[in-house]
Amino acid sequence: MRIPRRPAPRFVLVPAAAGSLLLGCLGAAPAGAQPSYLSPSPAPSAAREPAGVGTSVARAAARGITFGTCPAAEQMPRSVKCGTVEVPLDYAHPDGERISLTVSRIAATGVPAKAGGKRTKRQGALLFNPGGPGGSGMYFPLLGAYPEWKKLAAAYDFVGWAPRGVGRSAPLSCQDPKEYAKAPDTSPVLPDDAYKRARLARAEAYAKGCAKRSGAKLRHYTSLNNARDLEVLRAALGEQDLNFMGASYGTYLGGLYATLFPGHVRRMVLDSAVNPDPEQIWYRNNLDQSFAFEQRWSDFTDWVARHDDAYHLGTSGTAVRAAYDKVRARLAQHPAGGTVGPAQLQATFLKAAYYDDYWASRAEVLSRLVVGKDDKPLLKLAAPPSAAAAKEDENGTAVYTAVECNDAAWPTDFATWDRDNTRLASVAPFETWDNAWMNLPCASWPVPRQRPLDIGVRPGVLPPTLILAAERDAATPYDGALELRRRLGGAALVTERGAGTHGIAGGANDCVNAAVDTYLLTGRVPADGTLDCAPHKEPKPAKTAEGQDAGRARTALRER
Repeated sequence: MRIPRRPAPRFVLVPAAAGSLLLGCLGAAPAGAQPSYLSPSPAPSAAREPAGVGTSVARAAARGITFGTCPAAEQMPRSVKCGTVEVPLDYAHPDGERISLTVSRIAATGVPAKAGGKRTKRQGALLFNPGGPGGSGMYFPLLGAYPEWKKLAAAYDFVGWAPRGVGRSAPLSCQDPKEYAKAPDTSPVLPDDAYKRARLARAEAYAKGCAKRSGAKLRHYTSLNNARDLEVLRAALGEQDLNFMGASYGTYLGGLYATLFPGHVRRMVLDSAVNPDPEQIWYRNNLDQSFAFEQRWSDFTDWVARHDDAYHLGTSGTAVRAAYDKVRARLAQHPAGGTVGPAQLQATFLKAAYYDDYWASRAEVLSRLVVGKDDKPLLKLAAPPSAAAAKEDENGTAVYTAVECNDAAWPTDFATWDRDNTRLASVAPFETWDNAWMNLPCASWPVPRQRPLDIGVRPGVLPPTLILAAERDAATPYDGALELRRRLGGAALVTERGAGTHGIAGGANDCVNAAVDTYLLTGRVPADGTLDCAPHKEPKPAKTAEGQDAGRARTALRER
């Protein structure tokens, strides 16, 4: 599942021990049977890809990037400069078709460290990937103006880019954006057989649309090619070594890069780690994610219940969840404004399961729906997107689908999906089936799959890297951070205990931010390789849906 974006969804509960027991069964075939996966096989040209990377890196280093005023489409201030870097569509054929990736940059500010002191020394470029797959990092240079990022912006050029397929970087599309944004839509928690057949047909049509619109190019939109593109971008920037920050899916991208090009890693921050185990990519990771969302949804509804004096939805999480379910059932019969049905409601409230700085606004919307019988706040948040936003959202979803479907094997028999998600929905109904529908095109994906790279670097090969994780993060459950640390020799882990916001760098936790600044500015990681930070403060109720703190850098990062 991708990270939700503005204004419509976009970017995957029970105690941990019980969850581990249950999830050991999910995705596994019955005893004596084999799961119906389409077995991936390496392309015959795969052996030529390393040489193609070398050729492309040499060309990029010689050509560099010409930065200038950003196109109007990027909506950037004049202080940010934009350019492009050329990469091969297929690294096995570097002299064949090439595509251009858009890049943004703002130079290190180099502000004085102290009054009258020396200017901060530039340490190179810091490249950022926000996740997805399908997210664009073009806005990253803008974050240097926020207090949480100013120390880093003094020492580093902030560089963002749109990965292949995203935005103007050889964009992918799988359907008409008008069709993508059509609303209202249903979203039953426990779908019947007729609904499942309809969603399966929709998924098959979507997969065919991806193939029809992209043709033979479709197979080249993969995580491995994203990592190769990152190496070419490093060279084009004139950087000897890579300074990289990746969030969510960006941590998987960083792990791939570290495995493929360990000699070019200087500093690497991996924030909210995807579990990189090849057996998890991507089907089982999505099951784990759906399971974890149930716990995080309970965190939110319990918080609402603790503030019943503000929201009047009940004094227990159970009561709040029941109120939400009633609204969902009502919208199935009578969509708000004729455009906001259960699917749009779910997408709007899913943000609360990702980020607790949405808790106050979503609680206010639910209160207004239940207590005040007022749909207006929901319509403001969940109304169909503008034509431009729909096009952007459709593009992001197309890239997400192509990359995840291309990266690894998926079950091809819907019976496997049905069994696993039916079991899961019996204990974790909040997001299970919606997550399944988003990924279901991979069951009938029309191009060959890859075998996931077995990410891993022995101790001493990499410089120290820094992994960040919130203990109750649902989008990337905490086990992923432990697994990534195990695989990247010498990695350190910073954990925000008792918290669950997805993506914690530059956020509300001073302890986390100090660890990131220390690492990127000095290279030092926590002395024993681990650091536990207390959770950041819980949000406070807001009087209106617009009352949330929307000014923080982390929120701005998501809302672009």
